[in-house]
Amino acid sequence: MRDVNVYSFARALPRMSWHRYNLYNLWRRSLGELAKETDFKRTQKTLFQQRWAAKALVRAYHGDFINEKAFKQWYLPSTLPDVRPRRSAAGDDTLDISKWAKQDKTVEKERRKREEEAQHAELAPVGSLMFAEVERRIDVFIFRACLAHSVYDARRMVVHGDVLLNGKKHQNSNTRLAPGDMVSVNPKAIQFLQPKREKRGDIAGDNAPAVEQVEGESSSASEEDDSLAAPPKRTYKPKEKKSDLTPFNLPAYASPFIFIPAYIEPSFATCSAIYVRHPTARPGYSEIPTPYDADGEVVRLAWEWYSKVRPRMRSRSQLARMPENRQ
Repeated sequence: MRDVNVYSFARALPRMSWHRYNLYNLWRRSLGELAKETDFKRTQKTLFQQRWAAKALVRAYHGDFINEKAFKQWYLPSTLPDVRPRRSAAGDDTLDISKWAKQDKTVEKERRKREEEAQHAELAPVGSLMFAEVERRIDVFIFRACLAHSVYDARRMVVHGDVLLNGKKHQNSNTRLAPGDMVSVNPKAIQFLQPKREKRGDIAGDNAPAVEQVEGESSSASEEDDSLAAPPKRTYKPKEKKSDLTPFNLPAYASPFIFIPAYIEPSFATCSAIYVRHPTARPGYSEIPTPYDADGEVVRLAWEWYSKVRPRMRSRSQLARMPENRQ
């Protein structure tokens, strides 16, 4: 599993994780010194370099654990949505011709249509929907439901048999969910539901009572005879009783990452979640979480890159090797 040095400060690539280093890299990419690298309006890079940089950024967050060849073959939509802004075509005289022909109904219909288009001129950020297939993966789904610290931990949960799909044990992390699927996680595998570990500096065991030395007691040998000296007084502290409540130890700096997308219905009382529907987008809003602007230059350039290297039609032998897709 490729999760070694994923939070490198040199590359500073945001990942699907609650790690504090990832939060720092996310700040550097959005507001820090590396924010200029994603501003392609003022850059000396060629168009090829801009597309390559945008592709590297979005792939580092959306499925960096997926091989690039497998991503293009199975997780990239066959037809990517068009995210270019609409432009009025020059020489469009349909309305004038209809007026000259005295087609009042056609003129009124065309006028209302253009008014509605002017009101909804802003296009939906459908470019981010190119990662909709990645969001359907069961490991990504567990991370989005806030049942794992990172997508890498979610993959380990699935592989180690701590995940149930519709009540049955499931160990294939490449599975893409279908609407209505319920995923349950073993509470013992969720890190923030476990008691905190004791520090290594504690030498005494759990059953050993804590001993305190009385003030004024000397550690050196007394001048008087040991047989005549009184035994030192010791005080004992009773061991604290363990609570029957489930512990909840949320890691530090996790609050910016705790959110549930609209297409997930979680139940934290049962450590489960339901995949309600596929993610969608509307003008000014995208349901796919991404650290970049869903309708910004980074996503658009990444779409342009993959539109050039889009895979060809899949053969029967390739379809036989396709990861599990429940649709």
